[in-house]
Amino acid sequence: MDTTDPAARVPARGAGEEGALLELRGHVAVVTLNRPSALNAVNSALSTAAGAALERARSEPDVRVVVITGAGRAFCAGADLKEIARGHRVDAPEHPDWGFAGIAQHWVAKPTIAAVNGFALGGGTEIVLACDLAVIDETASLGLPEVRRGLFAAAGGVIRLQRQIPLKAALEIALTGEPVPAARALDLGLVNRVAPAGTALAVALGLAEKIAANAPLAVQTSKRIVHRTYAAGSDWDGDVWKINADGVREVFASRDAREGARAFAEKRQPRWEGR
Repeated sequence: MDTTDPAARVPARGAGEEGALLELRGHVAVVTLNRPSALNAVNSALSTAAGAALERARSEPDVRVVVITGAGRAFCAGADLKEIARGHRVDAPEHPDWGFAGIAQHWVAKPTIAAVNGFALGGGTEIVLACDLAVIDETASLGLPEVRRGLFAAAGGVIRLQRQIPLKAALEIALTGEPVPAARALDLGLVNRVAPAGTALAVALGLAEKIAANAPLAVQTSKRIVHRTYAAGSDWDGDVWKINADGVREVFASRDAREGARAFAEKRQPRWEGR
């Protein structure tokens, strides 16, 4: 889709402001957190808008991958503490099930990629942890500084961090509150790519296009099985193979599976239908 088309970039409104923007780029949806003057700190409007944007991306049949990034010089500065100090909620009032920023507990079957274009501490890092993949600008950093404010990383930070990196490294990050530079985040496996300054979104879009070129049903089933079996015990257990067998029944009998074999035999690019 031509991104110069006004229909390709639409506001996902929340509480009277454009808290997030949704842009459709062919098979990739870009969700942009859109409070640049507040470093994209999360208030109720942003949570509502970002969650609505994810729902739109989830329901669009042509969208195969979702990229989440921030407007301006920050990815996300976490919760808007000024709003919290005023006694205002910062979640999406009608969808508390979506979690922090409308993202942290919002399951989307399609792969999600965080394009960390800048500052991303606290809740910003928790959004990154909620995404399947992550690309970070070489000048950016991650971290969970909540303990320095008498809090803890309750939007998934202390749940997901140790599932994605070694335990002692996770505890150091959670207990010291110190930032994690981009290079260290890559070494730990918190991110998949470190992008040259100013190119995080472009690199993330390149990664998204590689995924979007694959069969969408196969990609979504792979994501689901990886997440469901990650902490399910031994890979010799019957339960994990039951989950795998369910995926086999869904994917291997699909039209896309037949198309993949046919395209290979005919030496052409496959034409995926997502079924």
